[in-house]
Amino acid sequence: MDKPLAGKVALVAGATRGAGHGIAVALGEGGAAVYVTGRTTRAARSEMNRPETIEETAEMVDDAGGRGIAVRVDHLVPAEVQALVERIRREQGRLDILVNDIWGATRMEWNKTVWESDLDYGLRTLRLGVDTHVITSHCALPLLIETRGGLVVEVTDGTAEYNAHNYRVSFFYDLAKAAVGRMAFALAHELAPHGGTAVSLSPGWLRSEAMLDAYRVTEANWRDATRIQPHFAISESPLFVGRAVAALAQDPDVARWNGQSLSSGQLARVYGFTDADGSQPDAWRYVPEVQDAGKPADTTGYR
Repeated sequence: MDKPLAGKVALVAGATRGAGHGIAVALGEGGAAVYVTGRTTRAARSEMNRPETIEETAEMVDDAGGRGIAVRVDHLVPAEVQALVERIRREQGRLDILVNDIWGATRMEWNKTVWESDLDYGLRTLRLGVDTHVITSHCALPLLIETRGGLVVEVTDGTAEYNAHNYRVSFFYDLAKAAVGRMAFALAHELAPHGGTAVSLSPGWLRSEAMLDAYRVTEANWRDATRIQPHFAISESPLFVGRAVAALAQDPDVARWNGQSLSSGQLARVYGFTDADGSQPDAWRYVPEVQDAGKPADTTGYR
C-alpha cells in the first residue's frame, strides 16, 4: 500500500480522544511515526475522568499502518514536554509535524458572563487550552525547524471568520479558541524564514466520544441523535479532520496555507479526501448558512 508519510515523524499533543485521536490515526494511515500524548493512560486517568487512553490511540495508529508511540505528558509542565522532545530527538532525530490539540477542560459554564463564571476554573480553562499550546511549541519547534518543510497545526473550534463575528457562548471558551487561532498566525511569521508552515484548523461538529455520550449514541448509530438535534446531521467523525492534517502533511506546496485559518470541510474540497462514510461534511458553511440562519436541518449540498 502507498504510504506517503513513511519516514515522517509527528507529535500529536492531546491525542487521547476526539480530534487528536483522529489526527493521529490518519497520520498513521499515511505511514508516519506518531508520538501520541495525553494524561490518561491505562494506569491512571486525568481530571477529565474518561476511559479513552493514549495506549489505545497508539495501537490504532499501528493498525492503520503507521507506528504509534504513546507517551504520558502533562503539557502544562515544561520539563515533561522538554523530556518528550529530547526523546523524539534521541529516537528519531527529527520532527516533521507538530499538532497542538491539547484541551483537557472538564466543564464549561455556558451562557454565563465573565463576572458570573467561576474565575478559578475559567483561568484553569485558559491554562489547559492556551498555555499548553505555547509550552509545547516553545519546546518542540527548535527540533522541527532543523528540517525544512515542517508543519504546525493548531487545532481550534471555529474558523477565524466565524469566530470574529460570533460569540461562542462562554467568555473563557471564546477566548481560548480565538487565542489558538491567533497563535497559528503568529507562528506562521516565525516559521516562514525556516521553511516551516503553521495553520489553524477546525473540525466541524465533531462526533467526539463525549459528544456521542451526550446524545447517548455510538459512532455506529450516530444519526439517531438527529431526533434530538436535527442539525447534528452535519457532524463528522474525528477521522475527517485527521485526514485534513494528513493531506496538508503530504502537500509539497503546503506553504501556500501559511498563517491561514482552515476547516476540515474546506480542505476536503481541495484535496478530495472523505470521512469514514465517504461523505464530505462542510460544517463551517452549513452552520452560518443553515443552522444560525434558523432554517430547517437539510445537509443537501453540504456533505
